[in-house]
Amino acid sequence: MKYDFKKQLRSFGYAWKGIRCCIGKEQNLSFHLIATVVTVIAGFLLEITRIDWMIVILCIGVVIAAELFNTAIEKLVDLVSPQQHPVAGQVKDIAAGAVLVCAATAAIIGLIVFIPYLTRFFL
Repeated sequence: MKYDFKKQLRSFGYAWKGIRCCIGKEQNLSFHLIATVVTVIAGFLLEITRIDWMIVILCIGVVIAAELFNTAIEKLVDLVSPQQHPVAGQVKDIAAGAVLVCAATAAIIGLIVFIPYLTRFFL
């Protein structure tokens, strides 16, 4: 089986296209991206460790991926169920709940990572 590099590049292109179609159009994703910028700036200013960077980056990736999954699920539900339906609403609510769990977990981890740096910075 021959590896098709051009096909792989097209796949990455489609993935970037999917991300770009959400940026600036999905309010919650925009919020998470702003939080990402603030977190990264804080990480640089507070000079967090390599391990802390890995944890923070993992949290950022999980939350943004969850938000993209949620957006995809919402769009798919809207496509297959244009009229309001209780099950369609539940599917959207469950997907949004998954994002909330990821974001809350990331926020708690962020506090665990950043509070020691902040206390040293301000004390």
